[in-house]
Amino acid sequence: MDYYEKMRDKLSEQFLNENTWLNIGEGFIKIILILVISSFVIKLGKKIIKKFFEVRERSPLRISQRREATILRLLENILTYVVYFITFIMILEVMNIDVKALLAGAGIVGLAVGFGAQSLVKDVITGFFIILEDQFSVGDYIRIGEFEGEVLEIGLRTTKMKSATGELHVLPNGSIIEVTNFSILNSLAIVDVSIPYDSDVGLAERVISEWLADMPDRYEDMVNPPELLGIQTLNPTEVVLRIVAETLPTRHWFIGRVLRKEIRAVLDENGIESPVPRMVMYSRDEKGSIGQKQKQAE
Repeated sequence: MDYYEKMRDKLSEQFLNENTWLNIGEGFIKIILILVISSFVIKLGKKIIKKFFEVRERSPLRISQRREATILRLLENILTYVVYFITFIMILEVMNIDVKALLAGAGIVGLAVGFGAQSLVKDVITGFFIILEDQFSVGDYIRIGEFEGEVLEIGLRTTKMKSATGELHVLPNGSIIEVTNFSILNSLAIVDVSIPYDSDVGLAERVISEWLADMPDRYEDMVNPPELLGIQTLNPTEVVLRIVAETLPTRHWFIGRVLRKEIRAVLDENGIESPVPRMVMYSRDEKGSIGQKQKQAE
């Protein structure tokens, strides 16, 4: 009972001591100042990094905008992580926690955990080589396995990409084995146009070729005039013509839709209609013979 009374008296003495509350208030103010200064350092550091890249734009030694955006985002992330770590250590020192002993213990624990965190090490190493080799950059449209979309962020551990329908995919870098990048080389739009089997193929080819010659003047996404390759397939009711057009990276989807719309319109203007499915009807007369009748589907 005497022990509890001594403890109570000791705690009461400490909490009623004016110096105790002064130290708590001083530590609280220091922590607030550390957080404010760290936030200011992060904002200032990001502005300096962006300013550095703006100056590089006027330099004769330049790298691609894709790579600049990737390195810019990576440097901002590294700056944020380093400042947060230093802030955490300073707050621990304000709270009179032995940082050296804590770091030593964390080093031993980290060594033990490292043996079981091989996937994390693999993610970091793979992320480093992705950035070093410039396999893809922020803003590129890529396909990784079953995922396809625009790269939003590349980190040392994960890559974030946004699909065309708005989903956000976060992929560990270690899981990236094969990458298809649509944003580096020019794309190719491939369009198949169907005309009725009994139409004048020569007329259709001439009309389409004349129309394609002027398209690069109307659409700057086209690198060269589209080319009519000729007949691609022959079906019972239609002839399929194939057109290819070289476009700027990732613009082949848009140009493909434009080609289908405008070619269909110019064919209609020249009396070349779309192919209509046909069906064959068989009828048996009174003598048992079978008659065949072809009918155009309505």
